[in-house]
Amino acid sequence: MEANGQHAAGAVSIEAARRAFASGDLSSTETICAKVLAGNSSDWRAWALLTETALMRDRLDAAAVSAERAVALAPTNPIALALRAKCLFVKGETREANAATDVAARHAGDEPDALDAVGAMFGLLGLQQQARELFRRAVTLQPAVPQYLFNLAAAERMIGALDDAEAHCDAAIACDPRYGLAHYLRSDLRIQSSDRNHVDEMEAVIAEGRLSAPSEIMLRFALGKECEDVEHWDRAFSHVEAGCNLQRRSLPRDPAAEIGEIDAIIQAHTRRWIDTAPRGYADVAPVFVTGLPRTGTTLVERIIASHSAMHSVGETGAFAAEMRRSMAERPRGHDLEGIGRRYLDQATALRVPENVRFVDKTLDNYLYCGLIHAALPSAKIILVQRHPMDACWAIYKAHFRNKFAFSYDQTQLAHYYLAYRRLTRHWRGVLPPDVLMEINYEDVVRDQAAASRDIIRFLGLPWEDGVMRFHESPAPSATASAVQVRRPIYASSLGKWRHHAERLKPLRERLAHEIPEAELA
Repeated sequence: MEANGQHAAGAVSIEAARRAFASGDLSSTETICAKVLAGNSSDWRAWALLTETALMRDRLDAAAVSAERAVALAPTNPIALALRAKCLFVKGETREANAATDVAARHAGDEPDALDAVGAMFGLLGLQQQARELFRRAVTLQPAVPQYLFNLAAAERMIGALDDAEAHCDAAIACDPRYGLAHYLRSDLRIQSSDRNHVDEMEAVIAEGRLSAPSEIMLRFALGKECEDVEHWDRAFSHVEAGCNLQRRSLPRDPAAEIGEIDAIIQAHTRRWIDTAPRGYADVAPVFVTGLPRTGTTLVERIIASHSAMHSVGETGAFAAEMRRSMAERPRGHDLEGIGRRYLDQATALRVPENVRFVDKTLDNYLYCGLIHAALPSAKIILVQRHPMDACWAIYKAHFRNKFAFSYDQTQLAHYYLAYRRLTRHWRGVLPPDVLMEINYEDVVRDQAAASRDIIRFLGLPWEDGVMRFHESPAPSATASAVQVRRPIYASSLGKWRHHAERLKPLRERLAHEIPEAELA
């Protein structure tokens, strides 16, 4: 009886930890897990939760240790195995993550939680059809679990099954009207209209005052999007601002650190450093499309990937992972050829046909343009730029989970944008013109044919009319723009910041210290 009583107490503690994690309270989650492990160090569920909190705090080594302990204690448990795969993926070890996910899938059986966890890993790997099938099985087994319905909808969004995705979001919200993630996803599936939107429904949920902070954040951003769709400009801004204010309280890192990182890169990766760096791996010519979020990078990537000689690997994070690995192994200097070779192996671990070039659209790669050129001298880099105010408003009204900590405060956002501007000016000065191309989102929107021809010519490819029909591609898209790139190019997003000009004054005034007035008009 005593043993059973202890097990029950442990179960209650684990459930308390899960509730804390679901509410976004990482500190309480970690405290509760530590107490559970103090009483029973072999509770794999506590190690699994600590893996999740470490990942959310960007503590990759701690996450990997916790995941390995969970697997050691539960070697055939598919959830523990999926978490180990997630750690591998986040560290950029795509090939190993794929293999680990396959192992987890073999143990998933017909347990809905396991099917959902393994499906999420397939989704991270970009294998959306496999993800969808596992999520569908989980929903069939337990059709009233909002998380399973949401994950199924997310996979359907990425493959372009937008009507199915909306139906499953509706079902998730019917199960739990306060499920913020489903509201957020649903808001993005189509342009809302005055006679078909969810504004009143979501505002009523907020008015009840029973939302957790993470759910209210998602509803606020969803309302910002839908209110802007139906041209309720002031309500849109108020909801976005409220979401940003809430999000800032739970940021995992200091936004100032992100600006310091840019300035350190500018100082280190000079033209002399690039000219004197050891030769990298020049036998491949990948294409890197990069830039700030919400500035048109997905559009440019889809144009390129629609060429028969190109294939998209999506957002891999592989280059940054190989750079970090090199720094850990050789702190006094990079093995540039090794970085290039290992990056190639990880980036092409999945879905890349033979005899084609590939395009990598990892946003953070704007930080590493100098290293990319040094490690992969034949690579091409395309930096996508956008009108400063349009870019900043698009970033401010988007939700990035645990990335881009600078994006939830107008002044911090302005500081980061100016640092990014300094960085792109630096790359323009130190990289050869046949390596780096800058293209403006506005130019692509206003003259798609001319901009597309410039891009294809820069890549050294023959022209194909198919690149003009990028929106017809059936290829999955796992980016925030997965819905938009299934539509022909549209100009409605140009100049949208002007509807909020008065309330964006703090942002504009800070930008005006370094950007000419003509560029901010």
